[in-house]
Amino acid sequence: MNKFTDFNFKALVFGAAIAGAFILFGWQINDWLYPFASIGLLYAGYGQNNWKEGTLSGALASTPIIVLTFQGYMGQFDGFFLTQNGMIALAAMIFIIGAFVGFVGAWTKRSREKALEQQAKIGKNKNKKKNKNKK
Repeated sequence: MNKFTDFNFKALVFGAAIAGAFILFGWQINDWLYPFASIGLLYAGYGQNNWKEGTLSGALASTPIIVLTFQGYMGQFDGFFLTQNGMIALAAMIFIIGAFVGFVGAWTKRSREKALEQQAKIGKNKNKKKNKNKK
């Protein structure tokens, strides 16, 4: 039994690429572009079918952010973050934030689908009530 048949790898890859691209744009162009890296993590989570896959996808899509952070594209670190424990803590924080943002993307997709189903039900019931009243 293959568990990865429903997993959307395209959304994961594009989400990770978008996140990494905005980190590079922020480094080259201007610092205010850094927060837009979360768009990629949201997309990676939104592309999945349930919230578990979305959370995992957001965490995996944050990997380029970790690599670029350790290469110095997010600025220089000092103090605790120069130690080995500090680097592990920083990587864990980025993974946790990526997982949370991926979860929010998956939750948003689920909420949108529920709202569309509810809207379709409302439309169907309206027509049935009108037809019953005419008879």
